[in-house]
Amino acid sequence: MGAASGRRTDKRELISQAAVQVFAEKGFHQARVSDIARRAGVADGTIYLYFKNKEDLLLNIFEESMDVMLRDLSAAMEGSTDPLDRIRRFARYHLMQVRDHQALAEVLQVELRLSTKFLKDYRPEKLWAYLEVFRELIRDGQAAGSIREDVDPFVTSWAFFGSLDQLAMQWVLTGPKVRFTLDTAAAQVADVFIRGVQTS
Repeated sequence: MGAASGRRTDKRELISQAAVQVFAEKGFHQARVSDIARRAGVADGTIYLYFKNKEDLLLNIFEESMDVMLRDLSAAMEGSTDPLDRIRRFARYHLMQVRDHQALAEVLQVELRLSTKFLKDYRPEKLWAYLEVFRELIRDGQAAGSIREDVDPFVTSWAFFGSLDQLAMQWVLTGPKVRFTLDTAAAQVADVFIRGVQTS
């Protein structure tokens, strides 16, 4: 039972990894299930044992990615209790994921947004949980007296994420022509936000 379960998990992961590569190379709408199956080394029908359709597979990639990011974001901020320093770590962590996982970044930044289901019907609760980590940093800073009381954690979390998201999009779309490094972008976004919200 355990070995069979492990094989099923491995095959599901193999399909997800193959889908990331195929979606990044061909685009979501142009990619076929048969392309993904071929890349994963499985029969076309095997994919339907794990996913309802191509869109379900795309949403699963997002869900699994957010699970990893939520877990690793916590690890990235370990060892620091200063909310302002943790904001810097948050920005750096987010943009380093784009740098280190370029095919996945392309799928999440570009292809995911072409999904009607994602835009209209899907509730991205794990993204909201990710943003809640930032809101908690704002509340911690307010409790410590380093962030102004009039700063709205909800508004600020979306503004912060929006800045990182747009820079990630530019970096993904422009490729070698990009005019900035993600290290520099992370530092500057964090610095701008910290200067805007801190008490002094």
